[in-house]
Amino acid sequence: MSQTRNFSIIAHIDHGKSTLADRFIQHAGLVSDRDFREQVLDTMDLERERGITIKSHTITLPYTSRDGQDYELNLIDTPGHVDFSYEVSRALTSCEGVLLLVDASQGVEAQTVANAYLAMEQDLTIIPVINKIDLPSADVERVKEEIDKELGLDPEEAILCSAKEGLGIEEILEAIVNRVPPPKGNVDRPLSAIIFDASYDPFRGAVISCRVFDGTVRVGDTIRLMSNNATYRVEEVGIFRLQREPRRELPAGAAGYI
Repeated sequence: MSQTRNFSIIAHIDHGKSTLADRFIQHAGLVSDRDFREQVLDTMDLERERGITIKSHTITLPYTSRDGQDYELNLIDTPGHVDFSYEVSRALTSCEGVLLLVDASQGVEAQTVANAYLAMEQDLTIIPVINKIDLPSADVERVKEEIDKELGLDPEEAILCSAKEGLGIEEILEAIVNRVPPPKGNVDRPLSAIIFDASYDPFRGAVISCRVFDGTVRVGDTIRLMSNNATYRVEEVGIFRLQREPRRELPAGAAGYI
């Protein structure tokens, strides 16, 4: 678990959250520059049409830090639109840290504040990131002042980036491994996990995205959902790397699918 980081990106709508997520995917080598397309994680038709993230997605990013350590970064993508605050709150329960993304020209806005408070309520590590610094209208000093006065965060810890131009991506990834704590959990305890997304595959049946807090889930296990007291047999577990990638098990601290 020491080499795992579970994090999310929270932001006001149109502050560049999906673009930054796509840059992480590109940096991890999960998609070639030739095949790269915007909003890789936005898979629903409505999401692509409206340019917003509605459901919570997760993807596991391999990352080798500057000191040569290998990490697995679990990015749990959340909606940025105010109508989907429940999905944001549920996804944040699965994280130890967040990137708080702020547009360098627009500054701190209503949903920035609301999402920041959600993260604070859950005692998550918050890393401020000022995006779109390449814009002529960018005012980094003003935004830093807003981060200080409106959110109570240290503006000097903010990382400057341009997701569109690919600037500052490495610095953000380094901050994630250095500032966000590794997950806690005990693999020897009974299984405990939270579901933050679910879908139906006509060939495989129900597929749930989850974060495991304690225990380990393996193929062949029988699991019980606390919401309806129903039991299910696990046919496959794994992680998401654009496609589902099966693994032998999901231990405490991991985020993936069942």
